[in-house]
Amino acid sequence: MADTTTPRERYRAQVRAEIKDHAWEQVRTAGASALSLNAIAKLMGLSGPALYRYFAGRDELITELVGDAYRGLADLFRSTAATVTADEGPGARLSALAHALRGWALADPHRYLLVYGTPVPGYQAPDDITAVAREIMAPLLDACAELPQDGPPAPFDTHLAAHRDWAGAHPAPPAALHRALSVWTRLHGVLSLEAAGHFTGMGFDPALLYEAELSALTGR
Repeated sequence: MADTTTPRERYRAQVRAEIKDHAWEQVRTAGASALSLNAIAKLMGLSGPALYRYFAGRDELITELVGDAYRGLADLFRSTAATVTADEGPGARLSALAHALRGWALADPHRYLLVYGTPVPGYQAPDDITAVAREIMAPLLDACAELPQDGPPAPFDTHLAAHRDWAGAHPAPPAALHRALSVWTRLHGVLSLEAAGHFTGMGFDPALLYEAELSALTGR
């Protein structure tokens, strides 16, 4: 398909991409709370007012970074889930998603911590970003629904079924909702500590801890 964007639009997109590159570098070196549009403007040889023509403020720039991170993980989850076939057995899709999550997190820990670490002071993500985050849960819920559901629903399962905003009202059964939330919290617990460096010097391999948690959750 032919590119119908104008030279002005292409230039604007290029400058916004460069701004985001500098912003990610700030996040990696000083943390998201230290993000400064004025500092980025100086690096790019622009005035502060000139930079604000591309991003209205710090929060809009953070929203772009968070949105890019969530969309990247959502795309990874969708593509990963699609590679697993039914004949690989229950738990195979969930295991593949868990390994994809760890690889994504450790490839860029600061990106991971921006979206799953300590909230940026004074920043509140808009609703459309929250909606993108929910897209990540759909492949996870489908994977959890493939696992055997043992016994009647527990009280917390029923509670989750009535409060599934976090899951985007996904039609998974209550037990699968519970399992997905358990997977999400337990795996992120390990990843958050590992990405932040809290396992350093403890004398064990975090990858093996992650595998142990995953094995307990999938029964594989």
